[in-house]
Amino acid sequence: MASSVTSYFQARYSFVFMSIFIHTRSHLKSAFLGEKIGLHVNVPVTQIRFSRKTVQIKESRIGKVPITVPSNVTLTMDGKNLKVKGPLGELAITYPPEVIVEKQESGQLRVRKAVETKRANEMHGLFRTLTDNMVIGVSKGFEKKLQVVGVGYRAAVEGNELVLNLGFSHPVKMEIPDYLKVKVEENTMITVSGFDKHAIGQFAADIKKWRPPEPYKGKGIRYADEIVRLKEGKAGKKK
Repeated sequence: MASSVTSYFQARYSFVFMSIFIHTRSHLKSAFLGEKIGLHVNVPVTQIRFSRKTVQIKESRIGKVPITVPSNVTLTMDGKNLKVKGPLGELAITYPPEVIVEKQESGQLRVRKAVETKRANEMHGLFRTLTDNMVIGVSKGFEKKLQVVGVGYRAAVEGNELVLNLGFSHPVKMEIPDYLKVKVEENTMITVSGFDKHAIGQFAADIKKWRPPEPYKGKGIRYADEIVRLKEGKAGKKK
Protein backbone atom coordinates (compact mmCIF):
# COMPACT_ATOMS: atom_id res chain seq x y z
CA MET A 1 0.00 0.00 0.00
CA ALA A 2 2.83 2.35 0.96
CA SER A 3 4.70 1.61 -2.24
CA SER A 4 1.65 2.37 -4.36
CA VAL A 5 1.13 5.71 -2.63
CA THR A 6 4.80 6.57 -3.11
CA SER A 7 4.61 5.68 -6.80
CA TYR A 8 1.52 7.90 -7.17
CA PHE A 9 3.24 10.95 -5.72
CA GLN A 10 6.40 10.32 -7.75
CA ALA A 11 4.36 10.16 -10.92
CA ARG A 12 2.47 13.33 -9.90
CA TYR A 13 5.65 15.30 -9.24
CA SER A 14 7.17 14.09 -12.51
CA PHE A 15 4.09 15.34 -14.40
CA VAL A 16 4.29 18.79 -12.73
CA PHE A 17 8.02 19.04 -13.41
CA MET A 18 7.58 18.12 -17.06
CA SER A 19 4.79 20.75 -17.41
CA ILE A 20 7.02 23.46 -16.04
CA PHE A 21 9.92 22.30 -18.24
CA ILE A 22 7.75 22.41 -21.36
CA HIS A 23 6.68 26.02 -20.62
CA THR A 24 10.20 27.19 -19.85
CA ARG A 25 12.49 25.24 -22.16
CA SER A 26 12.36 27.91 -24.85
CA HIS A 27 13.54 30.52 -22.30
CA LEU A 28 16.47 28.55 -20.85
CA LYS A 29 19.78 29.79 -22.16
CA SER A 30 23.36 29.20 -21.21
CA ALA A 31 24.52 31.37 -18.32
CA PHE A 32 27.98 31.44 -19.87
CA LEU A 33 26.60 33.41 -22.82
CA GLY A 34 25.51 36.22 -20.52
CA GLU A 35 21.78 35.61 -20.99
CA LYS A 36 19.17 35.44 -18.27
CA ILE A 37 17.20 32.31 -17.49
CA GLY A 38 13.49 33.02 -17.49
CA LEU A 39 10.89 30.95 -15.68
CA HIS A 40 7.21 31.24 -16.48
CA VAL A 41 4.66 29.46 -14.33
CA ASN A 42 0.96 29.48 -15.09
CA VAL A 43 -0.81 30.64 -11.93
CA PRO A 44 -4.60 31.02 -11.82
CA VAL A 45 -5.66 34.62 -11.11
CA THR A 46 -8.69 35.28 -8.99
CA GLN A 47 -11.25 37.85 -10.00
CA ILE A 48 -10.23 41.46 -9.19
CA ARG A 49 -12.92 43.91 -8.16
CA PHE A 50 -12.59 47.70 -8.20
CA SER A 51 -14.65 49.90 -5.92
CA ARG A 52 -15.40 53.53 -6.71
CA LYS A 53 -15.38 55.93 -3.78
CA THR A 54 -16.63 59.50 -4.07
CA VAL A 55 -14.33 62.06 -2.41
CA GLN A 56 -16.24 65.03 -1.05
CA ILE A 57 -14.52 68.43 -1.22
CA LYS A 58 -15.36 70.44 1.89
CA GLU A 59 -16.36 74.05 1.46
CA SER A 60 -13.92 76.67 2.69
CA ARG A 61 -14.91 78.05 6.09
CA ILE A 62 -13.54 81.46 5.13
CA GLY A 63 -14.99 81.48 1.63
CA LYS A 64 -18.59 80.85 2.67
CA VAL A 65 -18.75 83.92 4.97
CA PRO A 66 -20.57 86.82 3.24
CA ILE A 67 -18.85 90.22 2.89
CA THR A 68 -20.62 93.25 4.32
CA VAL A 69 -20.37 96.31 2.05
CA PRO A 70 -20.59 99.73 3.79
CA SER A 71 -22.89 102.39 2.39
CA ASN A 72 -19.95 104.58 1.33
CA VAL A 73 -18.52 101.87 -0.95
CA THR A 74 -19.59 101.49 -4.60
CA LEU A 75 -19.30 98.19 -6.46
CA THR A 76 -19.00 97.78 -10.23
CA MET A 77 -19.26 94.21 -11.55
CA ASP A 78 -18.45 93.16 -15.12
CA GLY A 79 -18.27 89.40 -15.55
CA LYS A 80 -15.15 88.21 -13.71
CA ASN A 81 -14.03 91.78 -12.96
CA LEU A 82 -14.93 93.71 -9.82
CA LYS A 83 -14.15 97.36 -9.00
CA VAL A 84 -14.50 98.68 -5.47
CA LYS A 85 -14.55 102.43 -4.87
CA GLY A 86 -14.65 104.20 -1.52
CA PRO A 87 -13.65 107.45 0.17
CA LEU A 88 -9.97 106.36 0.41
CA GLY A 89 -9.45 105.06 -3.10
CA GLU A 90 -10.37 102.52 -5.78
CA LEU A 91 -9.26 98.91 -6.27
CA ALA A 92 -10.02 96.23 -8.87
CA ILE A 93 -9.72 92.47 -9.03
CA THR A 94 -10.22 89.73 -11.65
CA TYR A 95 -11.52 86.36 -10.47
CA PRO A 96 -10.31 82.99 -11.84
CA PRO A 97 -12.71 80.59 -13.62
CA GLU A 98 -13.11 78.52 -10.45
CA VAL A 99 -14.69 81.41 -8.50
CA ILE A 100 -17.93 83.38 -8.92
CA VAL A 101 -18.81 86.60 -7.07
CA GLU A 102 -22.44 87.66 -6.58
CA LYS A 103 -24.15 90.64 -5.02
CA GLN A 104 -27.16 89.71 -2.89
CA GLU A 105 -30.34 91.70 -2.35
CA SER A 106 -29.17 92.59 1.17
CA GLY A 107 -26.17 94.38 -0.37
CA GLN A 108 -23.66 91.78 0.78
CA LEU A 109 -21.11 90.13 -1.49
CA ARG A 110 -20.82 86.36 -1.63
CA VAL A 111 -17.97 84.48 -3.28
CA ARG A 112 -18.89 81.00 -4.52
CA LYS A 113 -17.13 78.09 -6.24
CA ALA A 114 -17.99 77.43 -9.88
CA VAL A 115 -16.76 73.80 -9.75
CA GLU A 116 -16.10 71.23 -7.03
CA THR A 117 -12.32 70.73 -7.17
CA LYS A 118 -9.44 71.08 -4.73
CA ARG A 119 -8.10 74.14 -6.57
CA ALA A 120 -11.56 75.76 -6.51
CA ASN A 121 -11.69 75.24 -2.76
CA GLU A 122 -8.30 76.96 -2.37
CA MET A 123 -9.26 79.86 -4.64
CA HIS A 124 -12.57 80.21 -2.80
CA GLY A 125 -11.03 81.21 0.53
CA LEU A 126 -8.21 83.24 -1.04
CA PHE A 127 -10.37 85.48 -3.23
CA ARG A 128 -12.95 85.93 -0.51
CA THR A 129 -10.17 87.33 1.71
CA LEU A 130 -8.82 89.54 -1.08
CA THR A 131 -12.28 90.93 -1.78
CA ASP A 132 -12.90 91.64 1.90
CA ASN A 133 -9.53 93.43 2.16
CA MET A 134 -10.49 95.61 -0.79
CA VAL A 135 -13.79 96.64 0.80
CA ILE A 136 -12.17 97.40 4.16
CA GLY A 137 -9.25 99.17 2.51
CA VAL A 138 -11.25 101.70 0.48
CA SER A 139 -13.60 102.41 3.42
CA LYS A 140 -11.40 102.26 6.56
CA GLY A 141 -7.84 101.65 5.39
CA PHE A 142 -4.94 99.63 6.83
CA GLU A 143 -1.72 100.49 8.59
CA LYS A 144 1.55 98.79 9.51
CA LYS A 145 3.87 99.96 12.29
CA LEU A 146 7.62 99.47 12.46
CA GLN A 147 10.07 100.30 15.24
CA VAL A 148 13.69 101.41 14.82
CA VAL A 149 15.93 100.03 17.61
CA GLY A 150 19.56 100.99 18.11
CA VAL A 151 21.77 103.82 19.34
CA GLY A 152 21.99 106.46 16.62
CA TYR A 153 19.33 104.74 14.48
CA ARG A 154 16.51 107.07 13.50
CA ALA A 155 13.96 107.80 10.77
CA ALA A 156 12.36 110.93 9.33
CA VAL A 157 10.04 111.97 6.51
CA GLU A 158 11.46 114.63 4.19
CA GLY A 159 9.05 115.66 1.43
CA ASN A 160 7.96 112.48 -0.35
CA GLU A 161 10.90 110.45 0.96
CA LEU A 162 11.53 108.33 4.03
CA VAL A 163 15.08 108.92 5.31
CA LEU A 164 16.66 106.19 7.45
CA ASN A 165 19.90 106.53 9.42
CA LEU A 166 20.92 102.95 10.17
CA GLY A 167 24.67 103.10 10.74
CA PHE A 168 25.69 103.15 7.09
CA SER A 169 28.12 105.69 5.67
CA HIS A 170 25.15 107.54 4.14
CA PRO A 171 21.42 107.77 4.96
CA VAL A 172 18.97 105.51 3.14
CA LYS A 173 16.29 107.36 1.17
CA MET A 174 13.08 105.64 0.06
CA GLU A 175 10.52 107.32 -2.18
CA ILE A 176 7.01 107.10 -0.76
CA PRO A 177 4.36 106.04 -3.34
CA ASP A 178 1.44 108.39 -3.92
CA TYR A 179 -1.09 105.82 -2.68
CA LEU A 180 0.68 105.37 0.68
CA LYS A 181 1.17 107.62 3.72
CA VAL A 182 4.19 107.37 6.00
CA LYS A 183 4.42 108.99 9.42
CA VAL A 184 7.35 108.95 11.88
CA GLU A 185 6.94 109.53 15.61
CA GLU A 186 9.81 110.16 18.05
CA ASN A 187 12.29 109.34 15.28
CA THR A 188 11.86 105.61 15.94
CA MET A 189 8.23 104.65 15.21
CA ILE A 190 7.25 104.38 11.52
CA THR A 191 3.62 104.04 10.45
CA VAL A 192 2.74 103.05 6.88
CA SER A 193 -0.95 103.46 5.98
CA GLY A 194 -3.19 103.33 2.91
CA PHE A 195 -6.08 101.49 1.26
CA ASP A 196 -4.10 98.70 -0.45
CA LYS A 197 -3.13 96.11 2.16
CA HIS A 198 -0.70 94.33 -0.16
CA ALA A 199 1.14 97.55 -1.05
CA ILE A 200 1.40 98.51 2.64
CA GLY A 201 2.90 95.15 3.56
CA GLN A 202 5.35 95.26 0.66
CA PHE A 203 6.60 98.78 1.48
CA ALA A 204 6.97 97.87 5.17
CA ALA A 205 8.96 94.78 4.19
CA ASP A 206 11.24 96.92 1.99
CA ILE A 207 11.90 99.24 4.96
CA LYS A 208 12.76 96.36 7.27
CA LYS A 209 15.03 94.78 4.65
CA TRP A 210 17.59 97.58 5.07
CA ARG A 211 18.43 96.56 8.63
CA PRO A 212 16.71 93.40 9.99
CA PRO A 213 17.06 92.89 13.78
CA GLU A 214 20.39 91.30 14.68
CA PRO A 215 20.11 88.30 17.03
CA TYR A 216 22.30 89.47 19.97
CA LYS A 217 21.14 92.98 20.90
CA GLY A 218 18.09 93.28 18.65
CA LYS A 219 19.37 96.36 16.84
CA GLY A 220 17.61 97.10 13.56
CA ILE A 221 14.07 97.57 12.23
CA ARG A 222 11.26 95.33 13.44
CA TYR A 223 7.48 95.26 13.24
CA ALA A 224 5.78 96.77 16.28
CA ASP A 225 4.15 93.45 17.19
CA GLU A 226 7.21 91.34 16.34
CA ILE A 227 9.00 89.31 19.01
CA VAL A 228 12.75 89.08 18.42
CA ARG A 229 14.43 86.12 20.10
CA LEU A 230 17.90 87.11 21.23
CA LYS A 231 20.89 84.78 21.46
CA GLU A 232 23.35 84.69 24.31
CA GLY A 233 26.71 86.21 23.56
CA LYS A 234 29.93 84.24 23.81
CA ALA A 235 31.09 83.95 27.43
CA GLY A 236 34.65 85.04 28.20
CA LYS A 237 37.26 82.55 29.32
CA LYS A 238 37.46 82.00 33.04
CA LYS A 239 40.80 82.95 34.57
